[in-house]
Amino acid sequence: MNDTTTAQTRMKSGIFRPELDRTFSVAPMMDWTTRDYRALARTLTKRALLYTEMVTTGAILHGTPRERFLGYNEVEHPLALQLGGSDAGELAECAAIAEAWGYDEVNLNVGCPSDRVQNNLIGACLMGYPEKVAEAVRAMQAAVSIPVTVKCRIGIDDQDEDADLERFIAIVADAGCEVFTVHARKAWLQGLSPKQNRDVPPLNYPRVHRLKQSRPELHIGINGGIKTLAECQAQLTHVDSVMVGREAYQNPWLLAGVDEQLFGEQGPAESRLDAANAFRPYIQQRLDEGAKLNHITRHLLGLFQGCPGGRRFRRHLSEHAHKEGAGLRLFDEALSLVREPEAQDTQPAALSAPLPA
Repeated sequence: MNDTTTAQTRMKSGIFRPELDRTFSVAPMMDWTTRDYRALARTLTKRALLYTEMVTTGAILHGTPRERFLGYNEVEHPLALQLGGSDAGELAECAAIAEAWGYDEVNLNVGCPSDRVQNNLIGACLMGYPEKVAEAVRAMQAAVSIPVTVKCRIGIDDQDEDADLERFIAIVADAGCEVFTVHARKAWLQGLSPKQNRDVPPLNYPRVHRLKQSRPELHIGINGGIKTLAECQAQLTHVDSVMVGREAYQNPWLLAGVDEQLFGEQGPAESRLDAANAFRPYIQQRLDEGAKLNHITRHLLGLFQGCPGGRRFRRHLSEHAHKEGAGLRLFDEALSLVREPEAQDTQPAALSAPLPA
């Protein structure tokens, strides 16, 4: 059920953009889906829809410089900004700013279980306030022409995964939201840490599948625990799109198969070394802007997972990239320590543990 459209959408700014194809996206992840990770992702896939980390309305409206929160490289398109907030007026203002900055979509976070966002009525706790989410969606859509979408869970705490999710979707859809990406787990805001909420609540894919069956007019995407492109293809027989999170970060070579396997197009990288070398000009650009090498290269520590020399590659960067003056020469030294496996494999095994950030 791929949402493959080529119609042109006119923005209020007068710019024409192709309508988004959401078949595959990389989930917004705090501290992970930074502008540097997203630029790396583009050396591996041209078609995946990329999301920023969640940015709060307060950061956009009051933080300086705004470039720190909204800056990106043009290569990152198609690119969506995920907003955290609950005040309809502030969200509308931030959506308008996002459109002016050239983002292709603005997404409202109704799925993050973090304590620091609960206390400010941001994230998954908003599933308990569907009318408030609906008010925000109306205000945001009135302010922009780019799509306004929602990412949520199948429920929170003691909510009924059937009745309460159905009610939430109905109220927010009535406000005009047509695109929902659903993390197929509940968020337990009482008793579980944010980290535990990513693994402990059981996955319930059939609930998301039933949502699509009951609301065929809506675009329903699925997220949570998906680690291979084969799993993505299986999910796409039930829903409209798939969003992959941690696996796309810890195992970025997964993205190298996305364009061919899910879109039927040739991807930009034939090998991991191709991708790494294509990333070099971006690294130099960021270094020239004052960024530290380790802040950039931390996002590709998993690129050579399973390759001969992969551990030495990671160790070399982990031990030296933070040092003063570290630059492309050090990066090239790390690349010289690794080689491609004999058989090219765009679906390496899932990592057993997270990589160091």
